[in-house]
Amino acid sequence: MSGSGRSREKTCCSSCCTLLISLGFVVLIYWAIFQPHQIRAAVESAELSNLAVSNASSPVAVTYHVAVNLSLYNPSKRVNIYYDTIDAELRFRGAVLSPAAAAASPSEFYQRRKTAQAVRLEFDGKSVAVPGDVSTELENEVKGAAMLGLELSVNVRVRYVFGSIKIRQKPRVLCAVSIPVPTTPGGFSFLGSGDRCWVKY
Repeated sequence: MSGSGRSREKTCCSSCCTLLISLGFVVLIYWAIFQPHQIRAAVESAELSNLAVSNASSPVAVTYHVAVNLSLYNPSKRVNIYYDTIDAELRFRGAVLSPAAAAASPSEFYQRRKTAQAVRLEFDGKSVAVPGDVSTELENEVKGAAMLGLELSVNVRVRYVFGSIKIRQKPRVLCAVSIPVPTTPGGFSFLGSGDRCWVKY
């Protein structure tokens, strides 16, 4: 192999090594700045009203109004967050009771570092069909006037802002919410929780 060929090969290898080292450095910086500062979430309170279950037809249908006050916390000391969208749904034993929240307030906001933001999510179900495999469990919980175990799933689009750097993420927040069943038909019940939610990136 000629000297010029070996020189080109060394230059190519050097360029590849430099590129890999640079990428590794960028990944390391990203990990150090952003990964330890994932958002935290907790259910502060929840309200249940207008609950009614009808088995007059198949499948079983449920009507309800649920309002959840969710606290989103930015634990970072240096990174601010833009919340661009908030999409939420309610589930019972994995079955979707509401395809989307009727209202999310605020629906988008800017969150500074080391601060918490309360978000109110409201769900209005009007004769929502419940799959047969979980309808019996739902009826039993409502008739037993016990705790109604719901799952709150929230998808958010966020932008982490560090100086001029902005990185987009789509974390998913999952919360278990057990609300007392109202003692009277069409009644109202309240749950003060504070339970932490699971946040997945």
